[in-house]
Amino acid sequence: MMWRSPLALVRDALRGQREREKDLRNLVPNLPHEGLEKGKQPNRFFPSNAIKTTKYTLLFFIPMNLFEQFHRLANIYFVGLAILNFIPVVNAFQPKVALIPICVILSLTALKDAWEDFRRYQLDRKLNSTPCFIYRRKEKQFTERCWKDVRVGDFVKVVCNEVVPADLLLLHTSDPNGVCHIEMANLDGETNLKQRTVVSGFSNPKFEPESCNIIVVCERPNNNLNHFKCYVEKPDGEKVGAGIESLLLRGCTVRNTGHAVGFVVYAGHETKSMLNHNGPRYKRSKLERKLNIDVIFCVILLFSMCLVGALGHFFWLQALPGVPPYLVPDSTGHLDSPSLSAFNMFFTMIILLQILIPISLYLSIELVKIGQIFFITSDIDLYDEETDSRVQCKALNITEDLGQIEYIFSDKTGTLTENKMVFRRCSIMGTEYPHKENVVRQAVLDEPESEEEVIFEQRPQPLQMSRSLDSEDSNPEDTHHCGIQHKRKVEGNAQSDVAFSSPLETEVILDRKLLQHISSSSSSSQKIDPYLDFFLALAICNTVVVSMATARRRRVSESPRSCQTNNPLDTLSSLVEKAGSLCHIFTSTQRKPKRNRTLSEEFVIEEDPFHPSVETEETVDTNGLQPCSPHALSQRDKPSATSDNLSYVAESTDDAALVYAAKAYGFTLLARTPDSVTVRLPSGKDLVFEVLETLTFDSNRRRMSVLVRHPITKECVLYTKGADYVIMELLDTPYAEHLSGNQKNIAADTQHHLDCYAKEGLRTLCITKKVVSDKAYRIWLVDRQRALAAMDNREELIMDTAVQLETNLSLLGATGIEDRLQESVPDTIVALREAGIQVWVLTGDKPETAVNIGYACRLLEEEDLVINMSCNNKVACTSILDSTLEEVRRYSEDPRNVDTTPDISLVIDGRTLTMALSADLQERFVNLTKRCRSVLCCRVTPLQKSQVVKLVREKLKVMTLAVGDGANDVNMIQAADIGIGISGQEGMQAVMASDFAISHFKHLKKLLLVHGHWCYTRLANMIVYFFYKNVVYVNLLFWYQLFCGFSATAMIDIWLIIFFNLFFTSVPPIMFGIMDKDVSAEVLLGVPELYRTGQGTREYKFSTFWVSILDAFYQSLVCFFIPYLAYQDSDIDVFTFGTPLNTISLFTILLHLSIEIKVWTVVHWVVMLGSVALYLIVTLAYNSMCVTCNPPSNPYWTLQSQMADPMFYLVCIITTVVALLPRYTFHVLRNSIAPSPLIQAQHLDRLDPSSREQGIKEWRSFRGGGQVKHSRLSSPPSPTLETTADIYPEFAADIMGDDFTLNVITENYQRPADT
Repeated sequence: MMWRSPLALVRDALRGQREREKDLRNLVPNLPHEGLEKGKQPNRFFPSNAIKTTKYTLLFFIPMNLFEQFHRLANIYFVGLAILNFIPVVNAFQPKVALIPICVILSLTALKDAWEDFRRYQLDRKLNSTPCFIYRRKEKQFTERCWKDVRVGDFVKVVCNEVVPADLLLLHTSDPNGVCHIEMANLDGETNLKQRTVVSGFSNPKFEPESCNIIVVCERPNNNLNHFKCYVEKPDGEKVGAGIESLLLRGCTVRNTGHAVGFVVYAGHETKSMLNHNGPRYKRSKLERKLNIDVIFCVILLFSMCLVGALGHFFWLQALPGVPPYLVPDSTGHLDSPSLSAFNMFFTMIILLQILIPISLYLSIELVKIGQIFFITSDIDLYDEETDSRVQCKALNITEDLGQIEYIFSDKTGTLTENKMVFRRCSIMGTEYPHKENVVRQAVLDEPESEEEVIFEQRPQPLQMSRSLDSEDSNPEDTHHCGIQHKRKVEGNAQSDVAFSSPLETEVILDRKLLQHISSSSSSSQKIDPYLDFFLALAICNTVVVSMATARRRRVSESPRSCQTNNPLDTLSSLVEKAGSLCHIFTSTQRKPKRNRTLSEEFVIEEDPFHPSVETEETVDTNGLQPCSPHALSQRDKPSATSDNLSYVAESTDDAALVYAAKAYGFTLLARTPDSVTVRLPSGKDLVFEVLETLTFDSNRRRMSVLVRHPITKECVLYTKGADYVIMELLDTPYAEHLSGNQKNIAADTQHHLDCYAKEGLRTLCITKKVVSDKAYRIWLVDRQRALAAMDNREELIMDTAVQLETNLSLLGATGIEDRLQESVPDTIVALREAGIQVWVLTGDKPETAVNIGYACRLLEEEDLVINMSCNNKVACTSILDSTLEEVRRYSEDPRNVDTTPDISLVIDGRTLTMALSADLQERFVNLTKRCRSVLCCRVTPLQKSQVVKLVREKLKVMTLAVGDGANDVNMIQAADIGIGISGQEGMQAVMASDFAISHFKHLKKLLLVHGHWCYTRLANMIVYFFYKNVVYVNLLFWYQLFCGFSATAMIDIWLIIFFNLFFTSVPPIMFGIMDKDVSAEVLLGVPELYRTGQGTREYKFSTFWVSILDAFYQSLVCFFIPYLAYQDSDIDVFTFGTPLNTISLFTILLHLSIEIKVWTVVHWVVMLGSVALYLIVTLAYNSMCVTCNPPSNPYWTLQSQMADPMFYLVCIITTVVALLPRYTFHVLRNSIAPSPLIQAQHLDRLDPSSREQGIKEWRSFRGGGQVKHSRLSSPPSPTLETTADIYPEFAADIMGDDFTLNVITENYQRPADT
C-alpha cells in the first residue's frame, strides 16, 4: 500500500465529509475502476457495507465505560468522596477501604455493559459475514462475497428467499414484467408482499452489468422507509426518474422472484434500515424524576448534619481548657486552630455520613425493573394463542408509569376493532343493496359456541353465474358445520396462514336483486354499464397481489412438541441467554406459523407462488426452503385460474374485502403486473386491462386511482375510490345523460346511503369512474414524467399531477364494510373509566361511524349528553367553547348539584379540532375536555393525533398513554408518556415505535390495573424503604458524634459499615420490589377503582418521604440511646458498644420491611433469614480473623463475646420492639379505624373465592351508586338540534350564517347493537 501524508489523509477526510453532506449524490458503477487503488475509486467517499453497532473497543473500554457511567451524578458524588478521603486532614477512615463500594458498583455495571456489547459484536460479525453475490469484471460473473465487501456502485444479485444486503436500485429481475416481490417484515413488520419494479427502460431479458454505463443521482440518505427520489442518466443523456417503488431496502427478503439485480446506492450505516435502527428506548419515568428531587433533599440533609458536626467540633475545641493528649500536632509541632479543624471536619463528616445517599439504589432499581418485566412477559393472561405472541417490554425503565396513567388515547380501527373487513352493503347508481343474507350468515358465525369451528371449516364455493336464483333461498346455517372437535379447529387455524383467508372475510353471500342486475347487464349488448364498471373498479383499483390458494405462504418451524423441553438446565440457559441483552429481554419463543412474525424469529418460505409469468417448482429441498425458478412461462403454459385456487395478499384490509366481494359476483382478479391487470367477467371472458398509471393512496388525498386502457372500448378509464367526503367534492354529473326521473339525483341518494352506513358503524368508500381522452392523457403524462424525474419539490409535483387528473369524476356507487369490535373492548373501557382513566378515541372515520362505535364499545353511554362539534370558522368554534364552558360552570355552581358530575361526552371533527388546537383556543378546549367523561375525535390526521396528546400532557400535567396498531399511530405513540402498540393487521410499525406491545386491546386492562399497580406500588415502597434504611443507619454514626467531640469517629468497624449496605440489607428490598403483592390480581380486576391509588403520586408523595425520614430519625434515636443507657458506666470498648448497635439496626431494618411486606412467599423467608445468617457468619468470621485490621483498635472476637452475654440479647430485643412499636401501632390503628381502599381490598383477599366474589359485587354496587352521583346538564327540547339556538340563544344569532353544527344527543339516542 502506498504511503500517504497525514495532510493528504486530512484533505480526503474533509472532502469525503463534504461529499456525504451534499443534498444530491452522483454515483457511477465501480466496474470500470475495479482493481484500482482506493484513492482512485469514484465512490470512495461513501461508507462500506460493514456495520458496527458496538459502543466500545477492547482498548478503550474502561475509559469509555467510566465516562458513560459518570453521566450519572450519583457516581461522580461517590467517586469525589472517595478521592476526598485520600486527603490526610479530612479522611475519616482508610482511603483504600473507601473505594470499595463505588468500585463494586462501577464494576458490576461495567460487566453488564461489556456483556451487552460483546453480544452486539457477535451479531455484527455474523451479519457482516453473510454471503451475497457481487459482480466482478475479472470473473465476468456474480461471485460470492460477504456483506461487508459490498460498496456503493456495485451490482448485487439477490436470489429468492435471500435478504437484501444494501439499498439497491432495482435494474433487473427474472420476471419478464420487471417485478420483484419483497417482504419488509424486518423493517416495518408487515408480512404482506410488496411489489418493486425495475427502473423504467431497464426491463431487458438479459442484463449485462459491464455495459451498464449509467449515472445515478440520488438524495442524501434519510430514515424514511416510504420515500426515495433519484434519477438515472443513461449514456444518451436521457434522465429516467425512480422512487421508492424501485428501491430494495437492506433487510428486505425477496419473495416469489427467481432473482433480482440492483445497483448499490446506500451501504452500511447509510442504509434506511440502519438509519431506523435505534437502541432500547430510554425514557425517564415520573417516579425517577421524583426520586432525583428526594436525592437532592438527602444531600441537603447530609450537608446540614455535616454542618452541625463541624460547628459541634468547633465549640467542643473551644470549650477545652487545654490541649488534651489525644490531639496530636503535626511534625512541626503545629496544632490547627479550632476554626480550621471545624472546616476540615465538615468534609470528614461528609465522608463518614456519605451512605445517607444510597449508592446501591440505582442499581437496585434496575434489577427490580428487570424482575418486573420478567413477570409481565410471563403472564399467561397476556399471551395470545392465535398469534403465539405475548406482551413485549421495549422501554425497560418505565414499568412503574403503567400504574399512574390518567389519560388514554386510542386509535379505533385495528385497536378497538379487529381490522378484519367484512363486506356488508353497497349502493350502486343510487340503489341500495343491503345483502341481508350476508347479515344472517355473520350472525351465525358470531355464535360463541361455534364461531371458530365455523370459520375454520368453511370452504369457499365457486360462483356459477348460470345457477338459479332459487339457490339463494337456502338457509345459510345449512352451510356451516358445528360441533367440530378442538383438534380440527386448530388444524383449520393452521391452514389460515394467509391474511384475509377466513371465510368471514373472503366469502360474501350475494344479494339476489344485485345478482339479477349483473346477470342482465352481462347478457345485454351494452358495452358500458355502471354495474359492470362498479365491480371492475373494485377488482382493479387496488394493490392486491394475486397468488394460488393452494400455494399459500407459510412459515416453517418445528412442531410445538419439538420446541418444548423438560430439561431445567435448558430452560435456565435459555433464560440467561434472554437476560443477556436488555434490549430483547424475555421475548417469547415463536412457534406457531402466524403472520405477525419477523424473519429473525422463524424461516419463511414460499410454496408455489402463482404469477402469470413465473414458474414455480413443487419440490422442497432438505432445508425446507422452496426454490424459486426464474423461468418464464408462455401464455399457454399459465396455470388455469379459477375462483377456487386464487388467493389475495393485500396491504390494506379494505382492498382485500372489496376484491373478494367483486370475486363473489364473478369479477375475479386473475393477475396483476405493473403494466396490466387481468379480470375474469361473470360470463367467463378474461379482460386484460393495460395499466397506464397508478395513483397510490396517501393521507392527504385520501383516495386511490388506477388509470387503465379498456380492452374493449380502447378508452383511457380512471377508476377512483376514496373517502366519501373527498370524492363527493370531485364529482361531475354521474351518468345524468343516460338517466331519467328520480335516478338523476344519484349523488344525493348515495350520500343518504353513506350516512345510513355510517350510523351502523360501517366503513364507507365511494367508487367513481372517469373517461380520459387520449389527447388529455398524453398532455398529462408529460407533466407526470417531469414530476417523477424532478429532484426538488418532487412530492408536491406528483401530488399536483394526481389532483389534476382526479376531477370531474362520475359516481358509480359506495360500499359499506364492517370492522367488528375486538373481544371484551366494552368491558375494558368500562374498567379503565372506573379506574379513573379518561379514554379518548382518535380516528380518521366520519363522525357517524365513530359515534356508533363509541356507543358499541361503551365509550359513550345512553345517559351521556353528547356534544357534537362541527364548524367551518374560528368564530363559531370560539363561541361554542365559551358557551359550553359557561353552561358547565353554571351547573357546578348550582347548589342543587352538589357532589354530582355532569355526564358530558364530546365528539369533534378534524376541521374543528384544527381550530380548537390554535394557540388562542387551546386553554378553552382543554378546560372543556377535562370536564368531559369521554372525547371522540373524528376525521383526524396522524399529526393531529400527536398534537392532541402533547396538548393534554403539557397543559394538564398528567400521565398519558397512547395505543394504536398502524403507521398512522406512530406519532401519537411517541408523543405520549407511554406508547403501546398492538400487533394487528396493519403491520408492526406501531409495535416497533412503542414502549410496550400487546396483541389485543383487552390486554390493556390487566397490564394497567394489575401489573401497572403492582410495579408502581412495589417500586415506590422500595425507594422509600431505601431512604429510610440509610437514614436509620447513618444516624447511628451521627448520634455517636455527640459523645466523641464530633471527631468523625465510628463505633462500628468500617468493613462492617460497607458490608451492611452492600450485602447484608441489599437483597430483601430488591425482592420486596419484585415480588410483593399488596392486592391480588383478582381483586384488582374486580375493583378497578383501586388503580386510583397510583394516580397523582398518591403512593409516593412528598409527605410519604418525610414521614419515613422522621420515622427513621426516631428509630435511630431508640437504636442508639437504649444500648447507650444499658452500657452506661461500663468498661466496654468502642467496638463492643458498636456491635449491639449494628445488630439492632439490622433486625430493626429487616423487621420494618417485614411489616411492609403484604404477601409472604418462600423467597421472602429465604432472603430475610439469609440476610441475618450472612450477617452473623461474616461478622463472626471477620471478628475471629481480624487482629490488626484497624489499628490501634481491632474488633477481634467482639461479637463472640457479646453473644455469650445475656445483656446483648435483652438489649437487642427491647430496642427492636421499642423502635418498631410506633409504626406497628400506627398500622394497626389505621387499618382498624380508617382503612384505606387497599386495606379493604386486602381483607377481601383473605376470603374464600365465593365470598370474595360476592364482596367484590357489593363493593362495586356500593361505590358505583353512592360515591359520586351522576347527572346531566339540562337537555334541550329535542334530541337532535342542527343549530345552537335552542341551547345557547344568546349567541346563536352571531353564528347562524356559518356552516356550523352542534348535535346534542341525549339518552333518546337509539343505541346500536354491539358489533
